[in-house]
Amino acid sequence: MRRLARATALAVALGLGPWAVCHAGAMRYCDSSPALNAAQQDRLFRFAAVIKQTLDDSGANLALVARSGLDLSRFGVRYSHAGVSLKQGLDTAWSVRQLYYDCDEGTPRLFDQGVSGFVLGLNDPAAGYVSVVTLPEPEAAALERAVLDRARALQALGTRYSANAHAFSVIYQNCNQWVAEMLAAAWGPQPGPQIASGLEEHRLQAQRWLAQQGYRPSVFEVGFRPLMWLGRLIPYLHEDDHPRADLAQALYRVSMPASIEAFVQARVPGAQRLEFCQAGTRIVIRRGWAPIAEGCVAAEQDTTITLE
Repeated sequence: MRRLARATALAVALGLGPWAVCHAGAMRYCDSSPALNAAQQDRLFRFAAVIKQTLDDSGANLALVARSGLDLSRFGVRYSHAGVSLKQGLDTAWSVRQLYYDCDEGTPRLFDQGVSGFVLGLNDPAAGYVSVVTLPEPEAAALERAVLDRARALQALGTRYSANAHAFSVIYQNCNQWVAEMLAAAWGPQPGPQIASGLEEHRLQAQRWLAQQGYRPSVFEVGFRPLMWLGRLIPYLHEDDHPRADLAQALYRVSMPASIEAFVQARVPGAQRLEFCQAGTRIVIRRGWAPIAEGCVAAEQDTTITLE
């Protein structure tokens, strides 16, 4: 255990920190649980209320949502964890269906979580970002049917978790990979009877469709091969699903919220993006695909809400 703890700490310090676990409450390591004081919880609940109200006002019934997690800025990445938010059909309005890693059982599962719980998963309670992409009909309706059909949702769920899972491999799966493969399950050709009971075949067909449609995973350039060797000491990092050519270049190709959003933007005319951030008592809302400036700094066209 000491060896694993030292490896994890060193990995974070040297730049492998992005490979956190999709835990039920947040993108974090299984043995960490950030404590929130009453004031922080209150701000995050109010932040979630603004997001829910904006979703209600949008007229949408479904949205792809993502939240910021560990600091991935050295890779130019803001968002680490994505899910599908539904206005109806789950426990509460706009609950988020997502993959999470059950640390106790050591397996990925599906998890439904209200917007407030989803926002409480922000790694930094003092400042955080949430991205929302709404879809036009018929894409939204098709994805809603697929996500609410638990059998189909489970067919897209892998059996082994890896935080840095290769986007086009069925050996492992990470949180965002499930969302990407659900897009294929909803929008791509339906599996034929010959693969009706084959989980891996369902996932392979989904990945083939994504590749054919131009889906491009995010590329993480680790830049220092010994860091990748260090990852072998961490149980939720793996290399055996990545091509040797990529490993030789010290890079991983991984499904992330940004790659999912870029795919949707290119493929679905009429998809619209909202971005929210909170810093202290300030909430900023951006409409459009251009990101909010770092530090949650509002531009002229943005909406700013001040919490008393």
